[in-house]
Amino acid sequence: MDGGSPPIADFRSASSGRFRITIRAMPEALIWTYNPDLPSFRHRIRPALPHLEAAGWRIRIDRVERKRYGTRLLDRRRDLARADLLILAKINLAIGEAVMLRRLAPTTVFDFDDALFLAQPSRLGGRPHPSPVRRWKFGTTIRSARRVIAGNAFLAAGARRYGAGDIEVVPTPVELPSMNDAPRRDGHTLVWIGRPENLVYLELIRPALVTLAQRHHGLRLRIISSRFPDWPDVPIERVHWSPETERSGLLSADIGVMPLTHDSWAQGKCAFKLLQYMAAGLPSVATPVGMSRDVVIDGVTGRWAGDLGAWVAAIEELLTHPERRAAWGAAARASAEKRWSRRVIAPRMAAAITAAVAA
Repeated sequence: MDGGSPPIADFRSASSGRFRITIRAMPEALIWTYNPDLPSFRHRIRPALPHLEAAGWRIRIDRVERKRYGTRLLDRRRDLARADLLILAKINLAIGEAVMLRRLAPTTVFDFDDALFLAQPSRLGGRPHPSPVRRWKFGTTIRSARRVIAGNAFLAAGARRYGAGDIEVVPTPVELPSMNDAPRRDGHTLVWIGRPENLVYLELIRPALVTLAQRHHGLRLRIISSRFPDWPDVPIERVHWSPETERSGLLSADIGVMPLTHDSWAQGKCAFKLLQYMAAGLPSVATPVGMSRDVVIDGVTGRWAGDLGAWVAAIEELLTHPERRAAWGAAARASAEKRWSRRVIAPRMAAAITAAVAA
């Protein structure tokens, strides 16, 4: 720990009528997460920790079980009693836990970057499943928090509908890889990166990719993930995800793609893969829905594509105009550095967290 805040004097009334002084060296922030390796924690909370420590906070990270509702709070009563701040990193409380937390916990901050108040549709473009239990848990959780931090404006609006009071929007920051030793690009590589459960969105543009593969010899779709589709009509380059393959796989690609459906579930997404493309100096083609409209500047850092014809035209424009591809990629990198980088966003996240205590 470098530096730190001065000791805190806690004045309490003693039975004798006098005051006694309890000195605490520094405030403690307790962070609950299901898994510190999850992307939402790695990219949102972890970059803010050095800024919290520099402000004088002692950090404790606790991996919380997804089950054992109720008892998981009781088992942590001593930790809660010592803490000055509890951060719930995308953790929904179960029935009864919010009441217990209000009695046991210090000031609480809830951070989330997905539409936790919705259930993911069973098919592309379908309506989210009604889930009263999910909505109840979400509402109970955010009402127990002093402050709610949402990844985008759509999520913040959803939190307000469920009764959240103090809300701040803080986007997910992206790490900027060095471009000094970037691999050479061949001009024919599209790239998609993401979790395997989101591969289904690529089905939306498969017909466009088939058309492009027939028109442009050497075109391939690089997928950076842990599973891959088996498409005989589209050349697929399979790259198993790791921090190293993510960096090299993006830096050596040419065009990033992010297709989505036009529904409320997609509006809750924080467009992080687009930010990854931009950080690697790639122009992107994306469905203009939700935060994607804020991230991609049409005609400057990439193209919006609302239907299959637009997807073919946008990707073909970038394939056949290398100078435009380079210019838009440079503009995308500059935008990522100015608006979405960890250098810019991580201090905002730390300030948003500590503001709950100040309030």
